This record gives sequence, C-alpha cells and structure tokens, in this order.
Amino acid sequence: MNFRHWLTTLTSASLIAATAVSAQAQPARQYPLRDFFKNPEQGYFRLSPDGKMLGFMQPYESRMNIFVQPIDKAGSKEGVKRITAETARDISNYFFKGPQHVLYTKDFGGDENFHVVMADITTGKVQDLTPHEGTQASILDALPDDDDHILVTHNKRDKRLFDVYRINIKTGAETLVAQNPGNITAWNTDHAGKVRAAGATDGVNKTLLYRETEAEPFKPLLTTNFREAVDIVGWTPDSKLMYVASNRGRDKAALFEFDPKTAKEGKLIYENPNVDVDSLGWSRARKVITQTMVNFEKAEPVFFDKESERVYKALKAKRPGYQIGVQSMTKDENLLIVAASNDRTPGTRYVYDVKADKLTKLAEINPALAEADMAEVKPISYTARDGLTIRGYLTLPKGVPAKNLPVIVNPHGGPWYRDSWGYNGEIQFLANRGYAVLQMNFRGSVGYGRKFWEASFKQWGLAMQDDITDGVNWLIKEGIADPKRIAIYGASYGGYATLMGVTKTPDLYAAAVDYVGVSNMFTFMKSIPPYWKPFLEMMTEMVGDAEKDKAQLTTTSPALNAERIKTPLFIAQGAKDPRVVKAESDQMVEALKKRGVAVEYMVKDNEGHGFRLQENQFEFYEAMEKFLGKHLKAAK
Repeated sequence: MNFRHWLTTLTSASLIAATAVSAQAQPARQYPLRDFFKNPEQGYFRLSPDGKMLGFMQPYESRMNIFVQPIDKAGSKEGVKRITAETARDISNYFFKGPQHVLYTKDFGGDENFHVVMADITTGKVQDLTPHEGTQASILDALPDDDDHILVTHNKRDKRLFDVYRINIKTGAETLVAQNPGNITAWNTDHAGKVRAAGATDGVNKTLLYRETEAEPFKPLLTTNFREAVDIVGWTPDSKLMYVASNRGRDKAALFEFDPKTAKEGKLIYENPNVDVDSLGWSRARKVITQTMVNFEKAEPVFFDKESERVYKALKAKRPGYQIGVQSMTKDENLLIVAASNDRTPGTRYVYDVKADKLTKLAEINPALAEADMAEVKPISYTARDGLTIRGYLTLPKGVPAKNLPVIVNPHGGPWYRDSWGYNGEIQFLANRGYAVLQMNFRGSVGYGRKFWEASFKQWGLAMQDDITDGVNWLIKEGIADPKRIAIYGASYGGYATLMGVTKTPDLYAAAVDYVGVSNMFTFMKSIPPYWKPFLEMMTEMVGDAEKDKAQLTTTSPALNAERIKTPLFIAQGAKDPRVVKAESDQMVEALKKRGVAVEYMVKDNEGHGFRLQENQFEFYEAMEKFLGKHLKAAK
C-alpha cells in the first residue's frame, strides 16, 4: 500500500512556470523499450513469520518464480533455494503460510479461474489446494495463528456463487464453513478467523449480515441502496465491535466504530473533507489500529498509533524524498520489508530491524533505468464543461519545452477506479519517447465521494467522455499540446473511452490504441461472467438498460457507429478474456475494415484481460511504439 503526501494542485500558470526550467535542460537519453517492462531480476520480498527466512521472486525459465534463503544471508547469493518451477505463466504474488510453506494463486491462460497453490519450503513439493476445473478460488483468511489451515472461497458448487471452505494445507482436506444461500457477494472474518459477517445483495440493495458465532445463522443488520456503503474494514481487539468505512448519510466515506447490536455508526475515527477514507491498518502483535490512507493528490498516512508513526518517521528520515511502504513483516513485527519509491522509480527494497533501527538494502527493482532520467508526474486539475473539477496527473518528457508537445491521453480502466501518483513504467516509457501523458480521474473515478461517483451513472460515452475531451482541450488551450499530434490510449474501460473518443470526436485524435476495450454496450452486458450476475441489476442502473436505454446505448456503442471513425486504430485483445470477451474487439475490427479504415489487430491466444506474459508485453509495446511513431512525431 502506498503512502501519500499532499501537494498543492498546479494551476495552469504554475505548471508552465515549473516546466520552464526543464526546458533548458538536455533531453533524457532514450532507454531500450524492454528495460521499462521486463521482470525484475529480484523482487517481491517477503518474510517468514518467525523471521528466519526471506522469500523473493526472480526469473526461472523466463517466468517469475519463488525462491527462499536464510535471513542472515539476505542481500547475498548464499543459501538461495528455488521452490517453484512455473514455466507457463509468472507467479504474480505470494506469501508465507507459517514457517514451512508459501501460498500463491495461478490461473491458466488468463482465464481468471485462479487456483490456490502451496509449496513446501523444505521438500519443494507443490500442491494445488483447489484442484477444481473451471472454478475461481481466492484466499479469504490466511489464518496467521493457525499453521495448518486457511480459509478460501470458490464457486465449484455454483459458478455464480462463492462458498467458504477451511482447507488443511497438510492433507488437502476441504471442509465447508459457510454455504452461500444465493445472494452473498462478500464474506468477512474476525481476528480469530471466524466467519462472522457477510454482504448480500438483491441487485440494487445491499444487506449486511452478522452472527455472534459460526454455529448461529446469519441475521440481517441493515439494508442500504448500493449507492450507500457500510463496509467492514476491521474489528476491535475483542472482536465484539466492527470498524466500518461508511458513507451512509454523507458524501465522503469515513471510518467509524460500528456496534452490531444497534446497527449504527458509533465513534468517528477519521474523516477527510476531500476524499473517501476506506482503509484501516491493524497491528496483530500489539492489537491496535495503526493508520489509514488518504489519497487526494499523493498518498499520505494518517496515524492512530504513536509506535507506527515513530517507525514511519524513522524510515522517512533514512529515505527522504521517497514514499515508504511496508510489504511484509514478521509475526512480532520487528522485521519489516520496506519499499522506498516515487514517481520516477519503482525504488529499492530493504529489510528494516525496528528495534535496532537498521535498514539493510536487498535490491533495486529496476536498476536499468536511472531515476534522474525519468519524468516527474505532476498533479493537475481542470474544470469540465459543466463546472465539475477533474483531477489527474500530467507527465512531461524530461528536458523538452512544455509547448506544442505530442500527447498521449490515457484514461484509466474500471471505470470505477482511479489513477494515483507514483511510478508507472508505461507512463515513463511514453515520456521517455518524447510524449506528454495526461491521466485524468473523470467523473465516476472512486475516492472523491458519492456525488462525484454517481455523476457517472448512465454516462458512459457521454459526460464521462466529455471529461476526457475537456482535459485535452485544456492542454491545447495552455499551449502544451500540439492539436495535430494527440493520441488516445487505454485499457478495459479506458479502451472503450479510446474507441468512443475517436467515434464522438473524430477530429481530435491523430491515432488511437484500444487495449481489451468494450465496443458494444449491448453485447458487453450480455457477456459478463456468471459471478457478476448478482450485480447485474446494479450494473444496469449504473450503465444502462438494454430496452429502456436502447437509443442511448446505441449512440454510445463505438461498434454501432463505426461510420464516424476515421482515426488510425491499433487494437489488442486476449482470446481468453472473461470480462471483455474477444467478440468486443472482433466486431470493431470487422466494422472498420469494411469501411477501409486503417486498423491493426493483435490477438494473443494465451492471454485474458490484459497481457501478463513478458514476451507478449514486449510485442504489444513494440507494436504500439511503432504505431504511435508512425502517426505522431515525438518531441525532439
């Protein structure tokens, strides 16, 4: 989790002034494309609970696999042992389960049907703990105080629903803990690992369910419309009260104590006037809440615990100018894996001994890229045509005057997500090639409160798209963007926004790159995965109804308005994508080719919603670089 620091939003005038100095500097040297996207030589460091072993990932047969070594050998090549041998796909993440095992998840060909897998550190034995065909599994609770069991959810019984099981990691035995009656979309455990709460939905209304013990049936505590959220983010030390992030009766979500006996928010723990607050740190060793995170322009922690604040300040003093994040810790919380990063580097990883106040370097995540040559990411804001303030980030190529630049407009996916300040290899690559990059948190982007979020309902391709267009026009007005050299590129919803951009404003963009994007609102809503079905009514209210809103959805479906598109287009798609299925891209390509519009199409049969294999990422970015270079001339 990233820590954030506030920074006053740059106005247009100050933005230009800030870049005037860099205009006199020499352009940064161009780095090889693969340096931005290659797997780290070593990363993903984790600590065993007893602090005796260090885990990390590094390539084996070109795939990221898990290795371990004794903690006293950390930072050297001594005692290193590989414990996994995945050769089809990278392992994306893992963690220690007790002192003897590691757990990770894997899917097959990008189908998102993840399995929970365990590897024994001593024997190297690898076991699939959820070996169910076509089933999606995830870890609900790692049960850190129980070395023999974990809690998982999976949808083997019914592809639409997720039940809870306790799995014995030594025998593989699976015991049903809670069966989904048909409407539960989330489960929650207390500090003892007991399933005490759940979230249910009828499509548009959400109900919080609760029980005192696992022997009792669940009872409803409260019901709200999906626009309101009372989400459990923790439990008091005795597991009698909950901590919740609630926006009930307010615009911005805040942290409260919550008593299940009264079903009401109690003591206010923290609120912020600018953004939602919906996370809460917890110390298992000291049994206290520690901090929350505030994400306005940059990430910053707000502490509730003096010891956590003391540790954070000690780390900041050792690594000034960097965001500090804790990625792993021992059970006694004395040894920490610390990440130090900023907008220009993924940074360095360290082991920190809290008692000794000693920071030991483990590895730089990407030493091939010099931090000094990377571009600064600047928080910005502009006003949409209806007066709404849109916040985002502008990355300018280093050492180039901020005037008449070629620009890549990069709307995020989701769309109920948001961009944040920090290092992004994709953004740095584009800036290194001479492009300015604009990222905007258009209406609907999460974290800015209910009103901002609800302003996106049924606005795909309408006001949400106008927010993107208004950002482009702002850059043109300020003289930063060359109006003849603007491209739009996005993935998932960002891919949809790309297609809609060249449909709705065909003269605005000189090139467009759609990566696993929606093209037809009707087919998209029909093809959602089975486990999204409980949310279908809510999705209809947020996106549109195929019958009642037929005219609107027709207008906002790029594939149904292909006659308006004249911008050169590059489309990339994973054949096994379960969320934005391949048919979304196929119909777009077919419609454009019929009209003779230039369109390049890349399909990967072994990928899903986005390319995960390194060789496919290289091929995609190499093709995108060539495509953008052909249609835009980068700043020199």
